[in-house]
Amino acid sequence: MVSQMSPRRAEFLLGARDTIPMIVGAIPFGVLFGALAVTAGLSVAGAMGMSLFVFAGSSQFVAATMLTQGAGIVVIVLTTFIVNVRHALYAASLGPHVRHLPQRWLMPLGFFLTDETFAIVIKRYSAGDGQENSHWYYLGSALAMYVNWQICTLAGIYAGSRLQGLADWGLEFAMVVTFIGIVVPLVTDRPMLLTAIVAVVTGLLTRDWPHNSGLIFASLAAIAVGYVAESISLRKKP
Repeated sequence: MVSQMSPRRAEFLLGARDTIPMIVGAIPFGVLFGALAVTAGLSVAGAMGMSLFVFAGSSQFVAATMLTQGAGIVVIVLTTFIVNVRHALYAASLGPHVRHLPQRWLMPLGFFLTDETFAIVIKRYSAGDGQENSHWYYLGSALAMYVNWQICTLAGIYAGSRLQGLADWGLEFAMVVTFIGIVVPLVTDRPMLLTAIVAVVTGLLTRDWPHNSGLIFASLAAIAVGYVAESISLRKKP
C-alpha cells in the first residue's frame, strides 16, 4: 500500500507511524499538563495557547508549576530557557541533515522539534538509506506529536476542571518512562554509554541541590564527558 503512494506521502506517513510509541507515552503527560494548567489558574485559552504556541512539554510544566508558586515572568522565562537549551544540541545533530532545506521548511521543523521527534528522526537520518524526502518523515513525526499534544491538553483541561486532585494521580511517571524510551535506543556506542552513566550518577548525587540546579550540572557534566569520549574515539579511528 505504502509503495503505491508518492515518496513524499509515504515518508510522511512512515514518520507518523514510527512515532506512535512515543505518542502513547506522551498522552498522560499532555493530560497532566492540561489539568495542572487550569489548577495553576490559567484560563482555557491560556492553557491551550501554551500548547499551541510554545509546544514544549517540560517547559510548559515548569512554567505552570512556577505560576502556582507565584514566580515572576522573568524568572519563568529564564528557567524555561535553561530547560530548553538541550534543543540546541538536537539542532546541532540534525543540522547536517537539513541544512539544504529552504527557510520555509527549517522554521516550522525547528518549531516542531521535540525530544520524541528527535529520537525518531535522528535514527532515520543515521540509517543513511537515501534521504531525499526524509524531511517529510520529520514532518510526519512532528505533526503527529503536535496534534496529539493539543488533544491531550484539551482533555486534561476538561478533566482537571471536573476531577479533583488529577495532578496528584502520579501521571507524571509517564514522562520518566518516555525519556527512558528515548534515551536507551540511542545508546549504541561507548561515548553514548559513558554520557548516560555520568548523567544518571551525577543527577542522583545532586538531586538535593536547590532549584533543581543539580539537573543542570548533571547535564553539563554528561555533555562534557560525552564530548571528550567522542573526540578520543574519533582520534583512534584510522
